[in-house]
Amino acid sequence: MNLPSTPRGESKTPHFVDTAPFDPGASEPTANEDERYLRASALTLIWWKFRRHRLAVISALVLVALYASLPFVELIAPYGLTKRNGDFLYAPPQTLRIFHDGGLHRPFVYPYSFTFNEETFTRDYKVDVSRPQPIRFFCPGEPYRFWGLFDASFHLVCPPKDGTMFLLGTDRLGRDMFSRIIYGARISLTVGLVGIAVSFALGLFFGGLAGYLGGWVDNVIQRLIEILRSLPELPLWLALSAALPANWSPLLVFFGITIILGLLDWPGLARAVRSKLLALREEDYVKAAELMGASRSRVIGRHLIPNFMSHLIASATLSIPSMILGETALSFLGLGLRPPITSWGVLLNEAQNLAAVNLYPWLLAPIIPVVIVVLAFNFMGDGLRDAADPYH
Repeated sequence: MNLPSTPRGESKTPHFVDTAPFDPGASEPTANEDERYLRASALTLIWWKFRRHRLAVISALVLVALYASLPFVELIAPYGLTKRNGDFLYAPPQTLRIFHDGGLHRPFVYPYSFTFNEETFTRDYKVDVSRPQPIRFFCPGEPYRFWGLFDASFHLVCPPKDGTMFLLGTDRLGRDMFSRIIYGARISLTVGLVGIAVSFALGLFFGGLAGYLGGWVDNVIQRLIEILRSLPELPLWLALSAALPANWSPLLVFFGITIILGLLDWPGLARAVRSKLLALREEDYVKAAELMGASRSRVIGRHLIPNFMSHLIASATLSIPSMILGETALSFLGLGLRPPITSWGVLLNEAQNLAAVNLYPWLLAPIIPVVIVVLAFNFMGDGLRDAADPYH
């Protein structure tokens, strides 16, 4: 290789020329840890940040397990929804045990009998610790109609043969509280999803119009939001729920309650959408889409909303607990869902009597899943909100 000559008195500088053909990939940086983050998509970055939030990940797993079990509540519940045990009215919970006489046994419960107390007019139950009764797994039990398609009797857990298994006690009709809570999860958890779907659709529609169009459209929508937010929430829920016709079927009442919850929850989401669109509508890519002839609906749906969808998902996740609590409160007060529909609020309706709670505290057991689900949604929502925050 011939190097160009240099003026006298100056030293030569070595100059290397690579004769290999040009390869665009070879000139790029190596795939180290920093490069991996630089090349990752927005969703990948959100997932990486979310999984570092241990409590949010655990909460998400709990919610996934709960919602995945909803189609199979008939298999999971040891008793049927309306199964009555006339000999065990207001029976206390039976403890699940694995030790008897100092030895390890398969899971079992101790049977109990009762005597009628003529002074308190209640049943006094006595546990017989001499006869452990093992529970059964993957066994035939109470028949049911699976998904309304075919008859079945298979259960994951069954009570002992010729025995009982009331893990959370029974109610005034002798119905197993544990099984009824499992059945009630299907309604209570579904109300939150259906309600947030209605709220999400209304919030995106009205918030998108207000933020993108502005002007008198924005003023009208903002005044409507202010009117709705100024009304006291619980009395408005009660008034609308009481307005539902009494002759409606349980299914119509269910959809009526979910629509009411969704109609009253959308203003907060609409304002969040509006504020984001006001900031994004002046971006260059929006102007470019408008100059290319894109319609308003396409600009909002294809270019604006996807840019902050992660924030909307986090906001929606934090709104689901309020839907569940709203349904529980309405059903507890007798203005929401009604029997034969069973939800956690309907079950808590039987705990309104203070004397009953004093004597039979296990009637408050439906509070436990409500608290678990609400906390899980809040923790998961906090994790999603932190993960979706680009400045966090």
